[in-house]
Amino acid sequence: MGRSAVFIDGAYIEFLIREEFAEMRVDFARLSQRLAGNKELLRTYYYHCLPYQGSNPTEEETKRYMNKLRFFRTLDRLPRFEVRLGEIVYRGVREDGRENFVQKRVDMMLGVDLVRLATSGQITDAILVASDSNLVPAVSAAKECGVLVSLFHGRKAGANEDLWTLCDERYAITDDLLTAVQLAPRKDGHGAVHEMPAQTTLSA
Repeated sequence: MGRSAVFIDGAYIEFLIREEFAEMRVDFARLSQRLAGNKELLRTYYYHCLPYQGSNPTEEETKRYMNKLRFFRTLDRLPRFEVRLGEIVYRGVREDGRENFVQKRVDMMLGVDLVRLATSGQITDAILVASDSNLVPAVSAAKECGVLVSLFHGRKAGANEDLWTLCDERYAITDDLLTAVQLAPRKDGHGAVHEMPAQTTLSA
């Protein structure tokens, strides 16, 4: 049957959910199982960064930081789930006036984990939710170890062409896929509908 691992670029899937799926609320445990299909799931690795905070953070920066931290801690408590955090670096202001932030170490961590699991024979299948060409060397190394690499990507915000071409199988993330793992509102004992806690959702 084989054993798989799921590797999720958190910033990329957040962007897809926001831009292509109207900020749908996602159950990540169910999403991982759905992506793994009928293969045993060794683990899901989720890569992201905590939001930037200045030396004297504003109230808004602190709130955004704490919300994201709670979200990551919730993910980390899911069975067979592991959150890997990189660093967000401030690079000044762009020509259009927007602040420029850059993620550091995220692609490197994903690539190292992929190659480590492939070379040690712990997985037969790797499932990527990612888009960056920086992953091409790691994907190539995993394939040389006999690992089948599948890529899940956005319909509009697709993956880098080199990465897309290199992966063995490629799938667009569809409405049907995310609807099947969407978080539903919960009801209390009186039948009233309440939203799920923010930290369990993608939009936290």
